[in-house]
Amino acid sequence: MAEQAFFQNAPGSPRYLPIAEHGLIGDLRSVALVGSNGTIDWYCSPSFDAPSVFAAVLDAERGGFFALAAAVPARTKQFYFPDTNVLITRFYTDEGVGEVQDFMPVTGESTESARHRLIRRVLCVRGTVPFRVRVAPRFNYGADPHTLRTLGDTALFESAAKSLLLTSTVALESDGPDACADFKLSEGESAVFALDQAGEDIAPRGCARAEAQQQFETTVCYWRRWLHQSRYRGRWREMVHRSALTLKLLTYAPTGAIVAAPTTSLPEQFGGERNWDYRYVWIRDAAFAVYALLRLGFSSEAAAFMKFVTTYISPGDGFASGPLQIMYGIDGRSDLPERELTHLEGHCGSAPVRVGNGAAGQLQLDIYGALIDSIYLYDKWAEPISSAQWDDVTRLVDWVCDHWDQPDEGIWETRGGRKNFLYSRLMCWVAIERAIRLANRRGLPADLPRWRQCRDTIYRWIMDRGWSGRRGAFVQHEGGDVLDASLLMMPLAKFIAPTDPKWLSTLDALTDDLVSDSLVYRYDPQASPDGLRGDEGTFSICSFWYVEALVRAGRVDEARLAFEKMLTYANHLGLYAEEIGRTGEQQGNFPQAFTHLSLISAAFNLDRALG
Repeated sequence: MAEQAFFQNAPGSPRYLPIAEHGLIGDLRSVALVGSNGTIDWYCSPSFDAPSVFAAVLDAERGGFFALAAAVPARTKQFYFPDTNVLITRFYTDEGVGEVQDFMPVTGESTESARHRLIRRVLCVRGTVPFRVRVAPRFNYGADPHTLRTLGDTALFESAAKSLLLTSTVALESDGPDACADFKLSEGESAVFALDQAGEDIAPRGCARAEAQQQFETTVCYWRRWLHQSRYRGRWREMVHRSALTLKLLTYAPTGAIVAAPTTSLPEQFGGERNWDYRYVWIRDAAFAVYALLRLGFSSEAAAFMKFVTTYISPGDGFASGPLQIMYGIDGRSDLPERELTHLEGHCGSAPVRVGNGAAGQLQLDIYGALIDSIYLYDKWAEPISSAQWDDVTRLVDWVCDHWDQPDEGIWETRGGRKNFLYSRLMCWVAIERAIRLANRRGLPADLPRWRQCRDTIYRWIMDRGWSGRRGAFVQHEGGDVLDASLLMMPLAKFIAPTDPKWLSTLDALTDDLVSDSLVYRYDPQASPDGLRGDEGTFSICSFWYVEALVRAGRVDEARLAFEKMLTYANHLGLYAEEIGRTGEQQGNFPQAFTHLSLISAAFNLDRALG
């Protein structure tokens, strides 16, 4: 647990909490970010990609929030109830200690799932603590006005498209469009606030203390029962399990989709334009997540994503970028138009705020390798794929054989023009190689002579055109000398032996060019322009890839030190954003699925090497 002093109402208090000063709660349909000061400043309802109702993390004035904290100066500590996604924020005042327990009940497919209930239990555990609450929703990313009706312990917020009902065990007052209350609790006393979707098909329901206690216990049992499936018993169990719980929170239960992150437009560079909407299903991210979940023993989540793939991502959809898009909506939709919300100032003034993602139409050849590798692993570790799934795999591999040598935008979604990226070629090789393995193991029909010839042609291309004699290293793209951290996947994908002299030389070059105190930059945007202004922080998934590469190269002591250093950059709850800035601050959308799945993989491989 990290300790910070935050005085909710003190003069000069910061308008924006740092990205890392947040925890995450959710119900497998959406999530809320809860700040270490007790304020919910990001919440989209009823789903990950729905318009926000609280978005103060993107605009402190217009975004909306749900503040609940001690009404006097207090120190705060935040932690998860052990082995769950129930978040507790404690307030230490001169007169006593209080805490807020935040959670969202996981209701499955019952009629209660439409309620999307968010519960905030307030308890005084020592002495006496005064509290203050203000609920200030701002619908549709702060663009739609709303009315407020309060009656005793209920408040109904109504906008043109959405309504929310707040019930509480304390009397509420209206203050313009906001509901608020001041109350004092003594040791052993509690108060409850529950926020529900409101609508004709959702019956009003209170949230008495006894019911909140029952839902708290049910939610705790759900998460502990889920985590009990984990097979991981290694040295970093707490961090691995927190990563697993986070990945589960990023799962959209109705379809099995896994979002890249639950937020949009948190900046990769403060004041810069590298702000993107990550509330969608990246084929690459989700496929790697299947690998991590399978390693831990969570086969039902892997099966759910395979069902998503089968239902929504079948080849031949006629996209200009090929048979697959790089990303899809959580409901499988392919149309994700990007637009800017000019009325929001952005986190710490980092505009623009974007919703949708224009990169959906990019050509990124590496996604085929990521997807087919996950199908191969699922068939190997979970259950055999169906004949229809194999038909889809063969169509994808045939397409890769025809198109692997095209220039594309690459794994990092650069907007500076297509190039012949080595990583894209590598993952095309993976797509074909894994399909060959699967066909051989299962005796499935395939054009194996053609696949083998194409696989070997790609191998020769990488070894000849992806190698720079001047640098003594494999490089980012054909015709250049720039290095790229995605090359760390070469031994991880079993393309090259981890002790091959060419690879060891590349690893040394990457260490010299892109590694800073175990943290790894994706590439140098000055040496390899990506079409965007400004710089960025180190990319956390690459830092964990670096750990794995060191392990496989036999440099286990270096790998362990790099891994332990990387763990110190997590926030107080063990969560990671996409990037880490020059002074250790978290940057980019938060938390990032990619980072947590690579942590799991690195921990597994490092454990195995250490014995």
